[in-house]
Amino acid sequence: MMKNNIPSGNKTIDIDSSSIFRHLTPDELAQIPIDQEPEFYKRGTIIYSEGSRINGFYCVQKGIIKIYKTGFDGKEQIIRFAKRGDIMGFRSTVLKERACTTAQVLEDAYISFVHGDLVLNFIKQNGNFALELLQIACKELGEANDYITDIAQKTVRERLAEVIIHLKKEFSLDKDDYLQISLTREELANMVGTATESVIRLLSEFKQDGYIEIRGRRIKIINEKALIKVANINE
Repeated sequence: MMKNNIPSGNKTIDIDSSSIFRHLTPDELAQIPIDQEPEFYKRGTIIYSEGSRINGFYCVQKGIIKIYKTGFDGKEQIIRFAKRGDIMGFRSTVLKERACTTAQVLEDAYISFVHGDLVLNFIKQNGNFALELLQIACKELGEANDYITDIAQKTVRERLAEVIIHLKKEFSLDKDDYLQISLTREELANMVGTATESVIRLLSEFKQDGYIEIRGRRIKIINEKALIKVANINE
């Protein structure tokens, strides 16, 4: 994977080819503060919370971050996951608003931070950077619209099957053909928008039907076509 390396004394900051920052010119890359090498965050760490001020972009170098909103009852609703090359906090940065979500580390991560004023300059000066940011925003809006439709029109069984298929597409499989992301039953429920007990029951049904295998938190898809049918996905 091709990378742009920004020297920092004896260290470097890597901007890989999956990152929006690949669009920056060498001069623009040189504007990123050298002393801000990726910071290490352990699983469970809150990077930023709803209502906080985050004047800048967080760029994931390694690891997985779950991004969620909290309902009036305190229940999490997982919006999406951020992985290597993804950015977080751009909406609040561009609009200069408080964070509308919380970002929490799901798997140990290294994350870089780029100050908001610098990001806004990149948007104004670099058309390719601005265009990809717009495309990311449009993609997230489309996913939000799809979720609203699913909540209104699909059963919990259909939504859980769709979430499992989505996780495979998003994170692929490990060497044993299990999903490369490991989620608790509660986290799956927070994605589907239902009670944890319902997810536990449905996973057991999917296993009995031969659609999946389960080993602790790990899930292996055995019959993807059947899951797609259950999820009522048009491919």
